[in-house]
Amino acid sequence: MQPGEWPRRLRAVWDEISEAGKNEPIATGNVRPVLQLGDPLLREKCARVLDPTEPEIAELVRDLSETLAYWRAKTGYGRGIAAPQIGVLKRVIFLKLPGVEPWPLVNPQIVHASEEKIVVWDACLSFLSIFMQVERRRRIRVRYQNLKGETLEFEAGDERDLSELLQHEIDHLDGILTIDRVVDVKTICTREEFEKRYRAASPYAVAATRR
Repeated sequence: MQPGEWPRRLRAVWDEISEAGKNEPIATGNVRPVLQLGDPLLREKCARVLDPTEPEIAELVRDLSETLAYWRAKTGYGRGIAAPQIGVLKRVIFLKLPGVEPWPLVNPQIVHASEEKIVVWDACLSFLSIFMQVERRRRIRVRYQNLKGETLEFEAGDERDLSELLQHEIDHLDGILTIDRVVDVKTICTREEFEKRYRAASPYAVAATRR
């Protein structure tokens, strides 16, 4: 497989499933069940990937991509997904934001976090029936490897709500769930109430300027 081929293939897969989802989402062979709150695997700490170039990691990324695309088309939610959510205890996450190429991150780690914190609405594909407010660091610096084994580093902040999203997904790799970060149990609400009262001002807003 030539360098750059995987991003193109992931983009094609994502576009195909998203287009199909305008009618009724189609579950392809790579769509995996998403583990739900209460499954003990979601509480396990994931193992570091020793060789990001191995074919099994590329296949895992494809599974994550197709699973996320399917559930995004089906529910309208889903900006990222972590390997343990499909039962694979490896340190791999996958992000897909509008207008941005599909983005797999292998062995991601937060190497710096700002002192400043923010409170945001959050939810999870592993328990999409409830939403809650959580506390996150406003800015972080993340180091990760790509599928070619290269080590890269970048900063994330408020733009595209990338900082809070990365913190959410990286938490998954350590068995930490959004519900563990809730700032006040009184903020926990159903999906129906969230969409009626709070979605427009959250990272899940559907306006083009937000998502």
